[in-house]
Amino acid sequence: MRIPLIAQIGIDQRDSDDVALQKMILVGVVLTSAVAAALWGFVYIAVGARTAGAIPAAYSVLSLANTVLFGMFRRYQVYRFTQLMLILLLPWLMTISLGGFHNSSAVILWSTLCPLGALVVHDLRSASRWFWVFLILLVGSALQQSPGASLPSSMVTFFYVLNIGCVLSIVFVMLYYFVDKKNLFQAQSEMLLLNILPIEISNILKGEHRTIADQYDEVSILFADVVQFTPLARSMSPMELVGLLDEVFMCFDLLVEKYRLEKIKTIGDCYMVVAGVPRPRADHAHALARLALEMQACVAEREFRGRRLTFRIGMNSGQVVAGIIGRKKFIYDLWGDAVNMASRMESYGQSEAIQITHETYELIKDDFVCETRGTIDVKGSGEMEIWHILGERPNVPKYLPGMAA
Repeated sequence: MRIPLIAQIGIDQRDSDDVALQKMILVGVVLTSAVAAALWGFVYIAVGARTAGAIPAAYSVLSLANTVLFGMFRRYQVYRFTQLMLILLLPWLMTISLGGFHNSSAVILWSTLCPLGALVVHDLRSASRWFWVFLILLVGSALQQSPGASLPSSMVTFFYVLNIGCVLSIVFVMLYYFVDKKNLFQAQSEMLLLNILPIEISNILKGEHRTIADQYDEVSILFADVVQFTPLARSMSPMELVGLLDEVFMCFDLLVEKYRLEKIKTIGDCYMVVAGVPRPRADHAHALARLALEMQACVAEREFRGRRLTFRIGMNSGQVVAGIIGRKKFIYDLWGDAVNMASRMESYGQSEAIQITHETYELIKDDFVCETRGTIDVKGSGEMEIWHILGERPNVPKYLPGMAA
């Protein structure tokens, strides 16, 4: 992405997005006000107020020189402090030289760019300090009645319009740009969060501070695992292996999105999906069965990094608890016997097969062609009857994705 020229002044590759934005806004305000100050100085000198005109001219020169030094040495804190000090004090000095608040056409309004700018480019505490100093200077300028340059009333009114209009314009543009960029960063953060957590859970985390754990009585869980993954991993470099898995899981992610299911996590070469959490749906087993068949077809019809892969897929249905444990690097996860049994269906399964339990079979048997595979001895559960899903029966009415129970 091409970086704007103004954003390259003082750029540092270590800067966060917020700091980079602060630098760009501060430099933009400084350069804009420096140009305005040069014009102000020229006009005041032209009408005979040479002392008043010299102050904005000096601000313009000092600000441009300071910005050049910032571009060379990248000392942002020094640059920020000196510029805020210049913005605060020089309009006040100009007010004094012109004889007070009215005679100067309220030129001290330019000093408001200091505390308002500090809100954007600094922290709240520092901005508060700058604001109190500004208030003191404002009161002082209002009480100042010393004689200054004698300007025609029409010229005083003219500068009133310029000072108010220009200051408000700069403040508006600064805040508009800042808010626009903040909204963009917020949208990117929201998108990242939604790629990690379901939207319902994301909304809870943003609004509440509590342990999230909910029971769901009717869900289906799927595990998919690469067959002969260990020999495959030995034959590839780590980067090649990660690239291969990324291709496969991106394909699966698209299918999960298509059926509006919830991907829980990947563990190495294992892919875990759930239907019915956190949004209950009556067709949880049907939707997951359709996903499994499309995952199977996706892997069978293409190569990944020039290699053919086969998967074992296991499914089970039942009751789970879903939620988040801890407060750092958390994930949305599932717990319960139904989860463990789905994992057993995958690990005890056969290559290129979708193996399901009796619980899942009872839910989908009327709409899917299933083949009984007898019983297997499952560790911790004893003998269990299992089935393989062969396909979906023709002319079966489709359930609406996300259909509520």
